[in-house]
Amino acid sequence: MTQSQMNQSQSSQNQAAQNPASKHQAPQHQPSQYQPFNPRPTAPATRLPAKACDSQFHVFGSADRYPVRPGAAYEMPSATIETALGLHRLLGIERGVIVQATTYGADHQVVLDGLAAAGPSYRGCANAVVLAERDDAYIQKLHDAGVRGARFTRQGLGISMAPAVFDRAIARIRELGWYAKFQPEPDGMMAQAAQFERLDIPVLLDHMGRADPTAGAADPTRQLLESLLSRGNFWVMLSLTEKISRTAPPWNDVTPLAQALIAANPDRVVWGSDWPHPVSTKPTPDEGQLVDQLARYAGDAATLKKILVDNPARLFGFDE
Repeated sequence: MTQSQMNQSQSSQNQAAQNPASKHQAPQHQPSQYQPFNPRPTAPATRLPAKACDSQFHVFGSADRYPVRPGAAYEMPSATIETALGLHRLLGIERGVIVQATTYGADHQVVLDGLAAAGPSYRGCANAVVLAERDDAYIQKLHDAGVRGARFTRQGLGISMAPAVFDRAIARIRELGWYAKFQPEPDGMMAQAAQFERLDIPVLLDHMGRADPTAGAADPTRQLLESLLSRGNFWVMLSLTEKISRTAPPWNDVTPLAQALIAANPDRVVWGSDWPHPVSTKPTPDEGQLVDQLARYAGDAATLKKILVDNPARLFGFDE
């Protein structure tokens, strides 16, 4: 793989025409600021249990095949499904969830192709904008392919949704039997909490809510997550360790946060690599190190199996 392939190409900065259902905005950052994924990941020291799941990764491809939406914040065309599956083999991962990147908006062809290539041990998570911009036949096509959730993305990535449209999207998620997924803002989830804290459907909160690891138990985001996990329909993803951390690898300052979330409800915690680590402004991690860090979070083999196997199987429908 050449360096030019690894570098993320700059996407169009043209403002999209306003859609009556959703608004695509120009990105806040130039894609040239972002780092490519690690081209030489290493195998983890940790041996993962059978049917271990990477609960969030993204796939991309050539713009000839997958048109980039106007105003997209980033592109990573070399981060293909083939490369992702190779990484999973290296790490010992047998299941995964392909999460639609904001790069492609409501056009989910990259997810459909990825699921076809990956096979029945993989699921998909749509960008929630598809529920506003595409018809029922297209959404059913996603469901039939293995999509089981819809993600509401943070404002800085250029997609927003009006309140009435958001309410209709949640209603559609409930009808489909999917889960709703929320990506936190860089400063944590508190400003977003009104969107999701009263929902009664399955809700997955990304990236440990981007709680502040330096604030400890006093952090409002951490307190919110611990409270929501006690309800039974909320889940949290242990991911984005390298961006949440204020230190260098192995990111030990995040360990107390992750362990507190596991302790709050070990049956409602999953893990995702977030490969290929979009919009990274510092060097991207070695995924083998991320797996070993997860093992330290879990503390024992039984808890690790819950996080990687049992919990994802229930949330994503692998046991259907």
